[in-house]
Amino acid sequence: MAASQLGVPQQQAVYAFGQWVEGRHARRGGRRDGGGATIVGGATIVPMGPQRIVCLTEETTEWLYLLGEQARIVGISGYTVRPPEARRDKPRVSHFLDGRIERIVALAPELVVGFSDLQAALADKLIRAGLNVLVTNQRSVGEILATLRLLAAIVGQVERGERWIAACLARHAQIAAAAAAWPRRPRVYFEEWDAPMISAIRWVSELVAVAGGDDVFPELALQPMGRERVVTDPLEPARRQPDLIVGSWCGKKFRPERVAARPGWADTPAVRAGALHEIKSADILQPGPAALTDGVEQLHRLCAAWAAGRGASTG
Repeated sequence: MAASQLGVPQQQAVYAFGQWVEGRHARRGGRRDGGGATIVGGATIVPMGPQRIVCLTEETTEWLYLLGEQARIVGISGYTVRPPEARRDKPRVSHFLDGRIERIVALAPELVVGFSDLQAALADKLIRAGLNVLVTNQRSVGEILATLRLLAAIVGQVERGERWIAACLARHAQIAAAAAAWPRRPRVYFEEWDAPMISAIRWVSELVAVAGGDDVFPELALQPMGRERVVTDPLEPARRQPDLIVGSWCGKKFRPERVAARPGWADTPAVRAGALHEIKSADILQPGPAALTDGVEQLHRLCAAWAAGRGASTG
């Protein structure tokens, strides 16, 4: 079940379980060691939750590192670049759509965590191999936060997770407040893929709004599947007159000169101003900490630079 599909009572139950774990350690006068275990009276208490986790996508790996629970990770995706020490220290056992099943099984994970319906076939293989698999399917910022809370509870780090989320949301509020002072917000066309053209997924569209921009395809952002966000008319982005064009082609290098040369796009404000920019996929298209921090910050810098060029106060 996806974290975003958990009902409120279920989410509260998971949250309460994490609080119970933390409270149990506190009541027993325990302290955590560097690997997440608890020391009570000189004895080591094994931490709650799965001790051996395979992360099929980067955002779970990054989140566990931020929670201080990286010792639980026994395998990661080959596409992982955040944090850099994960790529250096952890075995790479999967691609996005497939993985080394025998190698994953040999790692004896107690839990395998993946993301998206696109990993359904991989998850099926792992389940049939006898492993416990959790696949989340978050699409919005709210669903990303729910997933982070779920994973924090699973590893007994509810309080640390909540502190990180609170700081993240406070920064979002600061960014939004700065953008509120601008006389006009830039219209932003975010392109996730070029052939076919795919517009921004929902969390990106929402982060564009936080950053101070307006997604030119808000109706497509509500569609959960990439095939439903295909821009079928190649002239429609140009008709919507974006002030900024941001590309993040799922790991492929963005080519602004090719976008600018598309027939019928020469008169768009973004092309006339040369306002075509890339944000790396690892920073914005991973539904986890990266998008909520570095991704939105890069979007805000682009929007703020555009606003400053128009004589606005960018605070």
